[in-house]
Amino acid sequence: MPALSLVTLVSLVSTVFTKQLDAHPPQQQHRHWAQICSGNPPNRIRGCDRYGCGNFGADRHSGKGKHVGVDVICSDGATVYAPFSGQLSGPIRFFHNGNAIDDGVQIRGSGYCVKLVCIHPIRYHGQIRRGERLGKMLPMQKVYPGIISHIHVENCDHSDPTHLLTPDVPPLPQQDGRWAAVCAGNPTNEIRGCDKYGCGYYGAPRRSGKGKHRAVDVICADGATVYAPFSGQLSGPVKFFHNGNAIDDGVQIRGPEFCVKLLCIHPVRYSGQISKGQVLGRMLPMQRVFPGITSHIHIENCDHSDPTSNLERGKGQRE
Repeated sequence: MPALSLVTLVSLVSTVFTKQLDAHPPQQQHRHWAQICSGNPPNRIRGCDRYGCGNFGADRHSGKGKHVGVDVICSDGATVYAPFSGQLSGPIRFFHNGNAIDDGVQIRGSGYCVKLVCIHPIRYHGQIRRGERLGKMLPMQKVYPGIISHIHVENCDHSDPTHLLTPDVPPLPQQDGRWAAVCAGNPTNEIRGCDKYGCGYYGAPRRSGKGKHRAVDVICADGATVYAPFSGQLSGPVKFFHNGNAIDDGVQIRGPEFCVKLLCIHPVRYSGQISKGQVLGRMLPMQRVFPGITSHIHIENCDHSDPTSNLERGKGQRE
C-alpha cells in the first residue's frame, strides 16, 4: 500500500475513533446512573404521602395529569451528585414563583438528557463528571411541610428514567439468615419513615404514646407483588383490624429459624409450603383506608422481637 494511502487510512480511523469516543466517553459506559443524593445510595424513589406519589406516571392535578418525572428521596440540605457526565445548562425553574425550591439544572450527556429540580447547583454551565458534586437539596419542608423531601428527576423527552436510577452495585454474597426482598419495587426492604399517621420503625410510639410499635412497616405500593422473605409453612388468615376494612388480611410464615406475620396483604393461599422469594400475594389498597399514608406491609415477628436486622440484609437475593 502506498505510504500516502496508509497515512490517509490511519487518519480516517483515528477520526472515526475520536468521534465515537466523544459520543461515548469512557465514564459514560454504565448501565445505570450514579447515586444522586447523599444518604440514598440506591436512589430510592419517594412513595406516597399526602401530596401525592413519586413514581413515574403517578396522578397529578386531581387525576387530570400524570407525573412525567421520578422523585428521588433526598433530605433537605443534602449533597447532590451528577448521575452521569455531561454539559450543564440552566437555571431550570419548575414552579415559576420564586419559592424556596424553585431552582434546578439540566445535564446533557451522550445518550442522556435530564433535569434535576428542587436543587441548587454549584454552577449552571460547563462540564460535569459522573459522581461529581452537583449542588445541594433545597428546603422542601418549607414549601410542603410533611412531604417526603426529594429531587424531581425528569428526562428531557419525558420518558421514564426509573430503570436508570438503580446504581451498578455488585450482588452481595448469600448469607445465612438474610431475608429476601418482601415487596416488588423495594429491593432493599426500605422501612417506612414518618407521616401524619405515625412512624414505621420498630418501637415507634402508638396510641398517643401509650404503646409501642412491635413490628416494622416495609414500604410497598398498593397492588404491588409481595414475596416470601424466607421458606416455611403458611397459616392464616391473620386479621389485624378485625373490622373487615380493605386491608384487614394477612398470613403467617413459620420456618426453621423464623416466624413472622405479614399484614395488609392478600396472600395467594393461607396454607401449605412456600419458598423464599416465591410470590406470596399482593399489597392491599392502603390508601383507601389511610389516605396519604406511606403504603406498607406490617411485618411482625411472632414473638414480637425486632425484625429490622433481618430486613436490612434483604437485597432481593433468592435461594
